[in-house]
Amino acid sequence: MATPQVIAPPRAPSGSPAAGVQHVNVRHTTGFTVIGNHLAQHAQLSLTAIGLAAHIQSLPTGARIGIKLLAARFPESEARIASALRELEAAGYLRRDRVRLPDGRVVTRTTSYNQPRATPEQQEPAAPAAPPAPEPHPEAATLLTGLRRQAPQLTLSAQAISELAPVVATWLARDVHPATVRHALTIDLPPIVRHPAGFVRNRLTALLPPPLPAAPDPAPTA
Repeated sequence: MATPQVIAPPRAPSGSPAAGVQHVNVRHTTGFTVIGNHLAQHAQLSLTAIGLAAHIQSLPTGARIGIKLLAARFPESEARIASALRELEAAGYLRRDRVRLPDGRVVTRTTSYNQPRATPEQQEPAAPAAPPAPEPHPEAATLLTGLRRQAPQLTLSAQAISELAPVVATWLARDVHPATVRHALTIDLPPIVRHPAGFVRNRLTALLPPPLPAAPDPAPTA
């Protein structure tokens, strides 16, 4: 009976690690994507999320990456891909926004970051919003807002009130009582006013009274 020959495995080159992965690297000059170790070796992301991020970063701008398209391209299920996309959003590698196009369609716009952006938890707290500026003509605005109580046909938008308030303020500056302004705007209304703001502006302009003459000087005393 022949004695079996034992072939020893080749020795590792001197100076190389005894075990573990060995790299045989070829320098790429075309068709490659640079992936940061912060992504490739991310401590919290799943392997699916890391691989999906690498795939997305390799795509040209404008490429479609919907969940159904990715599930058709890879063996992972839609649920697993959706979970991986949420991981990437939470880690700052991906951002998805719903935007309305000029033709009215709503689409998802995806932005990929090869360096993770600040996540909502990491961002600086927003400065408190400045208090709204005071209404420049509060009495005039109140008068215009209240027109709809007396004449529903003259229900005005907030923008219209803001634009018409300076005209009403001119009436009040000429010593016209607010009740007189209200009467001028609401008397003899047609049953339907198709453009309330234009109607009110026309009346305010056409019926604007002139300024009062200056008071005469007091008579000299003897």
